[in-house]
Amino acid sequence: MSIDSTSGVSASVLDQYSVKQQSGSGEELGKDQFLNLLVAQLNNQNPLEPQGNGEFIAQLAQFSQVEGIQQLNGSVDSLVSGYQSSQALQASSLVGRKVIVPTDSAVVDTSQSFKASLLLPVSSSNVFVNITDSTGAAVGRINMGAQEAGNVSFIWDGKDSDGNLMPPGKYKFEAQASYPDGNQGLYTMLPANVDSVTLGGSELMLNLAGLGSVALSSVQVIGE
Repeated sequence: MSIDSTSGVSASVLDQYSVKQQSGSGEELGKDQFLNLLVAQLNNQNPLEPQGNGEFIAQLAQFSQVEGIQQLNGSVDSLVSGYQSSQALQASSLVGRKVIVPTDSAVVDTSQSFKASLLLPVSSSNVFVNITDSTGAAVGRINMGAQEAGNVSFIWDGKDSDGNLMPPGKYKFEAQASYPDGNQGLYTMLPANVDSVTLGGSELMLNLAGLGSVALSSVQVIGE
C-alpha cells in the first residue's frame, strides 16, 4: 500500500513562500500565508516518510532570513529618505548665499572688488589672469608675478586696462602660469550666487546666477 502526500511535501515551503501569487495581485506571500503552508505541509506529509527535523529547521531558518532581509530593506529605505530630506534642507539654506565653485566664468558686480583664487600645482616665476567680457573681448590682465604652489588669491577692481570701470555682467577669468617650456592653464575658483536648488536625481543641484547648474559636491566654500 502506498500513501501519497496531498500537498507536495517534496517541495520546500520556502519555495512556495518566494513565488508570486497566481491570483494576479502581484504581491509575494506574507508571513501568515507561509505559516499556513507550513502547517498544511506538516498535516499532510506522508506518515511513512515524515519530514526530517533537519529539513524542517532549515526551512524555518530560511524564512527568518527572508524576514530579516525584508526588515533591513525597510530600514535602509527609511534611512535614505531621511538623508535625502536632510540634504534638501541643507541645500535650501544655500539659496541667496554665495558659494565658491571651480569655474572660469562669474557674474561680477564691478562696483566692488571681485575676489577669487586659482590653483597653482607647481611654483611659477609669473602667474597672471586674463579677463574677457561676455563677447570674448579682452578687458585686462591681473599680473601676480612669482607665486609659490598652492591656492593663490587674486582681486579684480572691475576696471579695464585703461582704468575705465566696466559695467556689471558676466566675465571670464583665464589663469595661466609661466614655465620654461611655456604657459600652463590653471583652475580658477570663483564666487557665484545661488538662485535655487533642484531636487531629485542622484545628487542635489545648485542653480547659480548666470552660470547654470552645478552639483552640491562641487562647492568648495560656502559664503554669506
